[in-house]
Amino acid sequence: MGFDAGKAGLTVGVIGAGAMGQGIVQVSLQGEMNVVLFDAKDGAAANGKEQVVKRLERLVEKGKRTADAVAAMKDRVTVASSLADFRDCSCVVEAIFENIEVKRQVFAELEEHVADDCLLTSNTSSLPIGSIARVCKKPERVAGFHFFNPVPLMRLVEVIRGPGTEEWVMDGLCALGERMGRTPVKVKDAPGFLVNFGGRAFTTEGLAVVHEGVATPAQVDAVMRDCGHFRMGPFQLMDLTGIDVNYPVSLIVHEQYSYDPRLRTVPLHKALYDAGRFGRKTGIGHFRYDDKGQEIDPPSPDHETSAAPAVQVHVAAEAPELEDLLAGVALDETDDGSSPIVAALFGEDCATFASRMGIDHTRLVAIDVTGDISKRVTIMSAPGASEEALNAVSAALQKNGRKVTAIKDSAGFIAQRIRGMVGNLGCEMAQIGIADPDSIDLAMKLGLNYPLGPLEIVADLGVERAFVIMAAMHAVSGDDRYRPSLWLRRRAQLGLDIKTPN
Repeated sequence: MGFDAGKAGLTVGVIGAGAMGQGIVQVSLQGEMNVVLFDAKDGAAANGKEQVVKRLERLVEKGKRTADAVAAMKDRVTVASSLADFRDCSCVVEAIFENIEVKRQVFAELEEHVADDCLLTSNTSSLPIGSIARVCKKPERVAGFHFFNPVPLMRLVEVIRGPGTEEWVMDGLCALGERMGRTPVKVKDAPGFLVNFGGRAFTTEGLAVVHEGVATPAQVDAVMRDCGHFRMGPFQLMDLTGIDVNYPVSLIVHEQYSYDPRLRTVPLHKALYDAGRFGRKTGIGHFRYDDKGQEIDPPSPDHETSAAPAVQVHVAAEAPELEDLLAGVALDETDDGSSPIVAALFGEDCATFASRMGIDHTRLVAIDVTGDISKRVTIMSAPGASEEALNAVSAALQKNGRKVTAIKDSAGFIAQRIRGMVGNLGCEMAQIGIADPDSIDLAMKLGLNYPLGPLEIVADLGVERAFVIMAAMHAVSGDDRYRPSLWLRRRAQLGLDIKTPN
């Protein structure tokens, strides 16, 4: 049995003429394939074809396609009146709403009309492929073919192996995805698949930081943009995708992974959802927006002070980066009893460090030296700490050309927490075989525009340091949310590259 994705005249069937279905039609046409489009709603398939043609015609206006090419594409789309019209399809992609019973009915009926070697796929983003395939006579040719919205712009397609999916089906869909101009990644059938599972850490840990009163949404976003190189911070991202979308997905993934605390969200998330504060679409979410989607009076993430910069500090926990950050400040090994005490901490909070080291917590200012610290630096102090010490250190950092975000005491600051959690969840995906390490990184960069993939983030932090951060946060909080993945633990203990296979 085989599937030739490159053959001339190959026909792809698409069920569902909504936004996703239209996008799949478009990339199929651009891959020089024929398309049969069906939608159960009267007139929806014809309208879907019309919308696709309009988008292709706009490409002609932009000089990206010729008028003759688009006219030929239009002729290659057939509007189906029933599933019987899929008889000549080599592959069918189901892209209807997320209802398992309706999908099962569609797949069971499809098998009555298509050839034995026709691939049957679902664009579902949340339902198990095995649960769909169980009603099929030939479950071995059923797989997930998960595109991302908007399909013509998002290069990733997840090719999901159900419990019975055979290798020729996976290979054929990967080749088909490439013909459509997508980048295919093979993924295990699991809750949220790869991207929707792996994407939980970025937003839920940002929410946890705010829930604990450590920082504001604006501060978290600024740190993750400037120090982590994310295009958007977690709160901007949630407001863009919509709280009405990301909150239910968070609940589903958390539940389907047996309530693993690493996937837990916070009451603030639910409160915004219950209040109908969905983000840009409603004018208010974590931030406020005008009718053009621009933030109204965005709060500043910067710590402002008129204090004189510190001229001398005692360094209680060294890091090479401190010399540059505090250039012009005398860094003393001994404590004079009055100067600020600075420390580069990794996963530990000020209270724990001060107690463990027996130092004066009121003068302690911790500095996060991980990530990009050329533009912005995060500092924090313990409960009951001196504002004078914090301001003096902040002023010294600002004098050396950095913006400063000052937060409350937190194991792992902001960037260490969020990057550590993203990396740790990536390690867990590798451990349970969601995909291979390179595919995990590729999918997260293509699907979510991450600057680095999760395992690349671990490598950037340093494998041993990433483990130290997670283990320290786990110890300080006592929360299994921060338990290091065995994948990370073992590679840190053995001094191995994070992508070393099992």
